[in-house]
Amino acid sequence: MTALDFFSRWRVRLGYLLAVVVLLLARPTPRSILLGAAAGVVGLAIRAYSAGYLHKQEVLTTTGPYAYTRNPLYFGSSILAVGAAVAMRSWLAAAVILFYFAVVYAFVMRREEMELRGKHGAAFDTYAAGVPLFFPRLTRSSPPGGASGAFSWTQYKRNHEYEATVGFLLFLLLLAVIWRWRVL
Repeated sequence: MTALDFFSRWRVRLGYLLAVVVLLLARPTPRSILLGAAAGVVGLAIRAYSAGYLHKQEVLTTTGPYAYTRNPLYFGSSILAVGAAVAMRSWLAAAVILFYFAVVYAFVMRREEMELRGKHGAAFDTYAAGVPLFFPRLTRSSPPGGASGAFSWTQYKRNHEYEATVGFLLFLLLLAVIWRWRVL
């Protein structure tokens, strides 16, 4: 099993273990939780918008947020990670979570890129040439071949994106419990 395969398969399970570690390091305050939640909402919104366009394993998605970055879900996740780091109010916890994100998702994005190139060939190469891997461009790219697509709540649900929202809310709740426990 290569590092690409390992991180792609185990990123969520490793994330649970990481959550335990960073929660032990967390020193939240009501203010840090609110600031982190605000950043997290931005990340969740980007993820939700992206999930409403994404048709995994079906078509090469190049419209909506995918016209700005090839990985808008992961870009949204990075903002969510920053929100979690702010909410925890611990430099060590922030460093751990941001390092984890950078390493794991660098591998995951490369693996997915290889899969998309294998499945969609030249169409993916054309798309990749005009749309950055991670950080969004400021202007929308024209989708290759005039592909079109619109946001769909059905697709959002099919991609189980609501689970990210539930997970982040539980994380914030745990931080509030940690803060309250430390105050008592």
